[in-house]
Amino acid sequence: MENINSTQKLIHNLDSSGQNTLSYPKFFSILLIIILAGGIVGFILGKTAKSSVVTGQKSDNKKVEKTAGIADKKTFKDKAEGKLKEGGVDGEGNFHLERPGGESQNVYLTSTTVDLSQYVGKKIRVWGETFQAEKAGWLMDVGLVEVLQ
Repeated sequence: MENINSTQKLIHNLDSSGQNTLSYPKFFSILLIIILAGGIVGFILGKTAKSSVVTGQKSDNKKVEKTAGIADKKTFKDKAEGKLKEGGVDGEGNFHLERPGGESQNVYLTSTTVDLSQYVGKKIRVWGETFQAEKAGWLMDVGLVEVLQ
């Protein structure tokens, strides 16, 4: 076996000259810049995503867009048309489509994508997803609206 020379150190001190250390104020400044940059990027991407959705907003002369919503007929497979009226049935739907055949043929509507209130009184075609209802004969979450008249 070799003798370990007493002058050799097995444990060495780390370099504590301070060249590679990051001070607390510098660290928090960099952290703040990263958070602000992330917020700005998120805001810009959020605006870009909203602009890809067709929106139908009321103008001063009450004219509405001919179509509004997300133009994805693969996702929104169910389709119905009729005259849009306000009111659901026993808490299901906020609006309904009046269709030929009487009240039993009504389609009760709700939408997280389109503001249906601007289409009240108009004959429209809607695409959406049918949900199971307790009171309504047909309950649909509308994704796309098209004005027919």
